[in-house]
Amino acid sequence: MNRNLRFGLLFFLLVEAASCIGQASFPITLTWPPESPTVKFVFAKYQQSGFVNGQGIFLSDVTVQNLSDQPMPKSIFTVFVMDKDGVRIGRGLLRLPDIPATQTTRSQIQFSVAGTPDGLKLLSGRTIPLTVVSVPPAANLKIDGQDAGITPKIVDFSIGAHVVELSKEGYATATSPLDIGSDEAPGGSVSFELGGLSKDTVQLRDGTVVLGDVLAMSMTSVTMRIEGKDQKYDRNQVKKIILVERIVTQPPPAAEATPAKPK
Repeated sequence: MNRNLRFGLLFFLLVEAASCIGQASFPITLTWPPESPTVKFVFAKYQQSGFVNGQGIFLSDVTVQNLSDQPMPKSIFTVFVMDKDGVRIGRGLLRLPDIPATQTTRSQIQFSVAGTPDGLKLLSGRTIPLTVVSVPPAANLKIDGQDAGITPKIVDFSIGAHVVELSKEGYATATSPLDIGSDEAPGGSVSFELGGLSKDTVQLRDGTVVLGDVLAMSMTSVTMRIEGKDQKYDRNQVKKIILVERIVTQPPPAAEATPAKPK
């Protein structure tokens, strides 16, 4: 990954809240900044929506009020979930639209937690626009699991860790972490290269994607070899087939033995 970023100053505030998620009564109210609050956050009771890779997935409805007499521009807050020892065990991004003076908006946050949640921290700062470039271009882009458009694409990143995912038909999906530091200035770019697929791809009409080696195709069926086993699909099950280029190496011709001369 190539990064063309220059040094710049970024002002950000870290706000800690003594709220207890596991034991506190809901809703949980936080204000920002602590010395002279201009924004109030009210987190509703968390609802668990799933369990993935040993982590619980939670959702919370959030009510955000602009307490000032000035409009609040579009912003992103990183919400850190802490355990009772102050160790960070989860995070989520709270994306807010423009909020007029003294007005209230509603949003929702999702985060995953590995452990028992016990507190919250908010990290706020201006976003940094960077151009995400892919090789080849015109790849589908996701940032932190959210659709972000087609590359090349200018994305407003918040300070902290992100996950970039790129996908394009005929190429292997590329996933990479991306850390945005407070010393990075807008106007830079990040570049990712997608690798070629190593297996043929068959997409079925029910949405299933199968990777393997296509052995035969006819008007009525498609036969694939998947992990050493042959699998036949009815032609009407198949929506799309992507074949990768096969490079066949011919073995060198066997050397002919020279008959021994009679003694």
